[in-house]
Amino acid sequence: MSLSRPVAALALAAGALLVIAPTAQAATVAAPTGTVSAGTEAGAATAFWGPRYAPGKKAKALGTLTAKGEDHADLPTADTVKITGKVYDHAASSKVCGWAVFRITYRAGNQLPFKHRSIRDCTYRTAKNFSFTYRDVYQVELKVCSEGKRSKPSDVCLYAGTWKTLYLSK
Repeated sequence: MSLSRPVAALALAAGALLVIAPTAQAATVAAPTGTVSAGTEAGAATAFWGPRYAPGKKAKALGTLTAKGEDHADLPTADTVKITGKVYDHAASSKVCGWAVFRITYRAGNQLPFKHRSIRDCTYRTAKNFSFTYRDVYQVELKVCSEGKRSKPSDVCLYAGTWKTLYLSK
């Protein structure tokens, strides 16, 4: 019975984490992640995100997100969200590319559909720059993947693992 105290201590610690973790996660998802600085226009906020890595650190992405004109109607959205950044391929193989895949949830009437925006870099340790803007954005999420050369990310990249929230209109 010498294991009962350590087992009890582990169970107590696990229980405490189950209570604390959802509260901490909710606090971090409610606002843009990263350092927020004043934008060039009134009502604009810039958040620095990253670096975010693919499993095994075979790809990396980092950048900024600028949200302008948040509307807090029935479905709160930002008028425009501009995402800029770089994606790196850290796999030494010429058959593997680094991917930054964004899931942008936007307002269409009273619905919140989403679309994917993918950026691929197949040049080992050389960054590929990207920049794009969307309107009526509710949420922006990111996944970084490293996989074979193809025209679009695989279903494994899109649906396995978790998305990292970069922006959530509140």
